[in-house]
Amino acid sequence: MNKILKILFIGDIIGQPGYKIVKLLLPGFIEKENIDFVIANGENLSDGMGILKRDSDELMQLPIDVLTGGNHTLDKIQSHKFINESSNILRPMNYPKGVYGSGYGIFKTKNGGDKIAVINLIGRIYMKPLDCPFRAFERVYERIQNETKIIFVDFHAEATSEKIAFGWFADGKVSAVAGTHTHVQTADNRVLPNGTAYITDVGMTGPYDSVIGMKKESSIKRYLFGTPFKHEVAEDDVKFAGIIVSIDKETGKAIKINRILKPEF
Repeated sequence: MNKILKILFIGDIIGQPGYKIVKLLLPGFIEKENIDFVIANGENLSDGMGILKRDSDELMQLPIDVLTGGNHTLDKIQSHKFINESSNILRPMNYPKGVYGSGYGIFKTKNGGDKIAVINLIGRIYMKPLDCPFRAFERVYERIQNETKIIFVDFHAEATSEKIAFGWFADGKVSAVAGTHTHVQTADNRVLPNGTAYITDVGMTGPYDSVIGMKKESSIKRYLFGTPFKHEVAEDDVKFAGIIVSIDKETGKAIKINRILKPEF
């Protein structure tokens, strides 16, 4: 029996360009790398902000097991009901009690039946003033640590310092901490001393001829004039960003973490 479990995590998928490249490349990654479980951040799937049911249904026809979210997950009010009813679409768990949806779940791999806990958290620095992600993690960790040792965290945050601090805080408790939200892949992927795979930001799956996924012209005008301009998803130079984490099934410790950016710059 294979003692290593491999998780592919896909960084923020931006609109239809992001969906199309995932559809194109994902099956090949799964086959080539012998991936057991796929997680993707889908908070920017619908027009670059939020996630509608039609887009979620289309994306989840691909071999993706869980979608995580962030500050835009609940932007579209028409998505609240279906997110609340979806067992494999997560929003950050440190939203206040009573918010639609769930912040974590325990899932099984399709082949081996291994249990994987996926936790979605959101930072507070330069973000909405929500509950403490560190304390929220502590509460859920107490509930799940005896059910599975394989725990994956999507930490959606603006500040690198907050992400790095959480990585050290969770080291030895979880298998991986993957940072999302800033859309620029960082080069600090490593396994921390107590066995937690870490990266500050997985990067963006979408158009790079853009300002973090949006058309350059309107983004530049926002800075030139200091007034709102409509964001529109860009279309060109589309790339697939992600990580592959190899985990010891018995201990839940990460063995290695590799970055993916295809095609490269």
